[in-house]
Amino acid sequence: MALAMLYFAWVREAIGTGEETVEPPATVTSVGDLIDWLAARSDGHARAFADRERLRAAVDQRFVGLDASVAGAREVAIFPPVTGG
Repeated sequence: MALAMLYFAWVREAIGTGEETVEPPATVTSVGDLIDWLAARSDGHARAFADRERLRAAVDQRFVGLDASVAGAREVAIFPPVTGG
């Protein structure tokens, strides 16, 4: 399953790119699993995903929790919490 990954703000800066296409193994079934798998890809990924409390996600442009399924997803975005003002 090919997934378009989008990264924003300091997550993008730590990884060094705003987007990439990945093909996670079948054992990756949730956003949390995906984050764990991505964290092993590079030092930048590991830094970006070190503190899950500071991460938010969207699957196919819908905000979700880290326990959300990625089955059938085409796009997953990872970003820091957003504040307004």
